[in-house]
Amino acid sequence: MQQPMNMQNQQTTMQQPPGVVSTKDSLYLTDMMSWNLLSAKKAHFFAGQCQDPELKTAAETCGQMHQRHYQQLLSHLGQHANEQQPMNNMQ
Repeated sequence: MQQPMNMQNQQTTMQQPPGVVSTKDSLYLTDMMSWNLLSAKKAHFFAGQCQDPELKTAAETCGQMHQRHYQQLLSHLGQHANEQQPMNNMQ
């Protein structure tokens, strides 16, 4: 029995994250962390080069945002690793 076309393209939302991070997800998380770290470094560099106080403040704010995102990802990954740790010790 064939489903209507609009039902086939709908995605379901997970209620809880999976217990295992796939290789593809791990690579994507690594990319996101790299992008945020690089953006934070670039914004910090540009803020140091700016003569205009408004631009300098905007670059610093941007850099802080990217640094915060990087730290949040790192924190989430660290929590996940800590949750998995007891199971690894039982082996």
